[in-house]
Amino acid sequence: MSKEIKIKKGLNINLFGEAEKTISELKAKQYAIKPTDFVGVFPKLLVKEGDLVKAGSPVFYDKHRENIKFTAPVSGKIAGILRGAKRVLQEIIIDADEEIFYESFGKENPDDLKKEKIIEKLLKSGIWPFIRQRPYSIIADPDTEPKAIFISGFDTSPLAPDYDFLIHGKGEEFQTGLNAIAKLTSGKVHLNINNDLPGSRVFTNSKNVQVNNFTGPHPSGNVGTQINKIDPINKGDIVWYLRPQEVITIGKLFLEGKFDVSRVIALTGSEIKKTSYFKTYIGASIEGMIEKNLEQENVRCISGNVLTGTKIEKSGFLSFYDYQLTVIPEGDHYDFLGWMLPGLKKHSFYRTFMAWLTPKKKFKVHTNLNGGERSFVMTGQFERVFPLDIYPMQLLKAIIIEDIDAMENLGIYEVDEEDFALCEYISTSKINIQSVVRNGLDIIRKEMS
Repeated sequence: MSKEIKIKKGLNINLFGEAEKTISELKAKQYAIKPTDFVGVFPKLLVKEGDLVKAGSPVFYDKHRENIKFTAPVSGKIAGILRGAKRVLQEIIIDADEEIFYESFGKENPDDLKKEKIIEKLLKSGIWPFIRQRPYSIIADPDTEPKAIFISGFDTSPLAPDYDFLIHGKGEEFQTGLNAIAKLTSGKVHLNINNDLPGSRVFTNSKNVQVNNFTGPHPSGNVGTQINKIDPINKGDIVWYLRPQEVITIGKLFLEGKFDVSRVIALTGSEIKKTSYFKTYIGASIEGMIEKNLEQENVRCISGNVLTGTKIEKSGFLSFYDYQLTVIPEGDHYDFLGWMLPGLKKHSFYRTFMAWLTPKKKFKVHTNLNGGERSFVMTGQFERVFPLDIYPMQLLKAIIIEDIDAMENLGIYEVDEEDFALCEYISTSKINIQSVVRNGLDIIRKEMS
């Protein structure tokens, strides 16, 4: 039975630079798969520079879970293997072929397959890393069974892409993917939509799922919020989650027998002259998107959105799980008289600036912190933007002092970094709250392993 859930706590941040509803094809010269995108994975390389690969050819695997393989997003030649400090593997770069060639994994109807065969196919093809789990927000363990699987069919983050553009014309692939996913749990598959967003309505006729309708401000589109309101996680529970384009990739695997990670990417942000959507592949170089398309050169490129995305260079590559590129001004300047000005063009959660009088106004943001790190003070403000049934400040302080019992009692198993992104945004302490949360999850995961 579907549910109607209204989220009251949260905050919508309206920014300039929403993607225009046009799509063009981007044939990037290079693509990369970045092991750093995968929490808790210790990569073991299977290729070397100069090797030729097809889309779906294994590139590396996890040393601790050797059945979890990571495969090439496109065909071509391994052009570079980049390492960082302590020889940590950063990027495997591929010079793409003009025409993409695919490894063949065979066409099959998931309705005719048992759970074990579906998992085997997802692991062999390299699609399994798209399926993640709570707690810890890591790649799901194929040897466990989740009590439920969640798919968020909408995004409420700043400048979020329109999901109708992301999956338009892929109804058969999407439903086939759902049919396969439904075999992975004896519990429910929850497909969550927001009927107030036009792009979310395309999912209403989906089968083999429970369709739930969410309304309200960001973070109503976060899967963590949806899990908390429908089927909360207690100690010992496991929930899996993924997103619509990833469901389509699973559908294509069974319909076409190939690892097709083509994606529609939203190019957004105030520093883009012409925002739009691009059809490309996972890990694409962003150079073709931003070349001759920047309002200025001093910008911050973010793979993802402004709240949770990752800073990348202008010559960098999109991250594995991101369907959005955001470009905003770099925050390396200071405003004359700063706080003394009325700030009509500055977004503020608090009533520091007059702009709070126009909540629907769009703003242009930059990366300045507007202050330095200071004490963590109990203000009660986090609770205004944090819709989960958890005490956010108390949990953060338990993580900081590494009190494992307190972390468990306060709900560490239910959260990940993105659930605290708004808290970080409105925090007066300027502490990197999302890093604190990730550190807490890593501590708990090591303690439980």
